[in-house]
Amino acid sequence: MQLATAQTLDIPRYRRHLDAELCAFNEGWGLYAERLADEIGLYSSGIARLGMLSFAALRACRLVVDTGMHHLGWSRQQAIDFMYSRTATTSVNARNEIDRYIAWPGQALAYVTGKREIVRLRERAQHALGPRFDLRRFHHAVLRNGAIPLTLLDEEIERWTTTEA
Repeated sequence: MQLATAQTLDIPRYRRHLDAELCAFNEGWGLYAERLADEIGLYSSGIARLGMLSFAALRACRLVVDTGMHHLGWSRQQAIDFMYSRTATTSVNARNEIDRYIAWPGQALAYVTGKREIVRLRERAQHALGPRFDLRRFHHAVLRNGAIPLTLLDEEIERWTTTEA
């Protein structure tokens, strides 16, 4: 959604198509949206919610294997075995995930960092605005500039909060 929204904005062309360059924003929004869907009850069944929780477990495992490989010196096979034994993923997917994190250290951390930052900014705005906080308007403020670095998002939400007060 955020990438499609960015493509409609009047911003420089290269910014309408950013993905990997601003991974924390783009993927952070994706993880935030999963949390939001659960928060507002959009999962249609317990099984659907279980799927979301299973993917959350996979993402947590990604943090462990990324750190294990790049800080603790785990082998590729150790990381594959760890992920496969602790998630509901297939062995083929575990191998693909591990190869991805071998090639892109810190990507998993960027995803979670982006989500946590959006949650933090939302909580800060809710606290500042109290009953004047509007979730849809907050989401618009997050997405209206396309993908931006998290430091700029912080500034943008601070400005938005000030104008909403």
